[in-house]
Amino acid sequence: MILLAGTALNACAQTPDSASRISRKADTAVAPAAPTSPVSTPGMAGPLSVNPAPLKIHTRATGDVYVSGAVTGMYQAQNNVSPGDRASQADLSNGQVFIQKVDGLVQFFVEAGSYSTPDLGLPYLRSGNSDSSLKGATNGLFGVMPQAFIKIAPSANFSIMAGKLPTLIGAEYTFSFENMNIERGLLWNQENAVNRGVQVNFKTGPVAFALSWNDGFYSNSYTWAWGSATYSVNAANTIALIGGGNTRISTVSNSATPLYQNNEQIYNLIYTHTTGPWTVEPYIQLTYIPKSVILGTTSDPMTSGVALFVNYAFHSRTPDAGFNLPIRMEYISSSGTAGSKEPNLLYGPGSNAWSFTVTPTYQFDRFFIRGEFSFVGAGSITNGAAFGPTGTGSSQTRAVLEGGLLF
Repeated sequence: MILLAGTALNACAQTPDSASRISRKADTAVAPAAPTSPVSTPGMAGPLSVNPAPLKIHTRATGDVYVSGAVTGMYQAQNNVSPGDRASQADLSNGQVFIQKVDGLVQFFVEAGSYSTPDLGLPYLRSGNSDSSLKGATNGLFGVMPQAFIKIAPSANFSIMAGKLPTLIGAEYTFSFENMNIERGLLWNQENAVNRGVQVNFKTGPVAFALSWNDGFYSNSYTWAWGSATYSVNAANTIALIGGGNTRISTVSNSATPLYQNNEQIYNLIYTHTTGPWTVEPYIQLTYIPKSVILGTTSDPMTSGVALFVNYAFHSRTPDAGFNLPIRMEYISSSGTAGSKEPNLLYGPGSNAWSFTVTPTYQFDRFFIRGEFSFVGAGSITNGAAFGPTGTGSSQTRAVLEGGLLF
């Protein structure tokens, strides 16, 4: 992920095929119901929906293989611009193709193309190389194939996945079209996005489990372990508990691997409720980094955060169109005291921040357009680590417009 101290670029989000991922069914108010897509990857939190009839290619060797994709562009304007960022800019936020096999003993998923990583409170990372010293998101993070894995599924309730996997951590996915909001939130900035490793999924009754051994923040060092447990209370209520961390101290640090976060432990508690046109999802996040002589830390840096996602799906007379109003609210704080030499996990040691985001969204068939207004306010900042050209600003406001095609 992109740390404000400049150690790394931002990288985080979630798994569509994990046993822990909670699907926000934001289109429950649409009548009649839209047809169900045969594919579930990449994951979609709503309110945008995937193509219910993706291109299907059948061969004797592979069986049914589905091809779909996302082509989206965005425009962003903001105040308190940080060095290397721009007051306004347009970019290709997604230009990706998804190829997958979803049945049989051997399945697979391949995602290829270009992408950006818009998120709150941090400079925008363009999809291609920018005119700054930083690489663009595609080359600086996970390459032109950000996710690709093989899945062995001997039964409907048990499977093993291996490759470049979406993470189990958090309540938001990696790419903008997958989420309620265009920009990922403040809590997302403490999480990873893609990891290389192995994941085992198992479901029994209303409980689903997932266990993973992986390289955490894309470090290429296979020392991370995490797991999740999801309990489907009923059709309207789901609870997920997710946790994990690095099993040893690592000094790896690059554009996709922030030094301190790659040594953390992280825990999420996520609750999802859907009823009629409403989707409500609060979640809690805790992170902890054990002090280490190797890392040069003399304390145990921590962050704690809470977030609330709410979406209202307005009634539509046709399944081909829909209007939604997603809102996100967050608060996060970090340990330490302003001006100390502790690791900077937010806007300086001991800093805190809150955010409000609203993203009115309209989708017609495979096309969509949505606008977004977001505000971030920060407190107890360290001068030079927050907003504006000198890093002394305590807030940032953005307006974003995104549109495109989910084919």
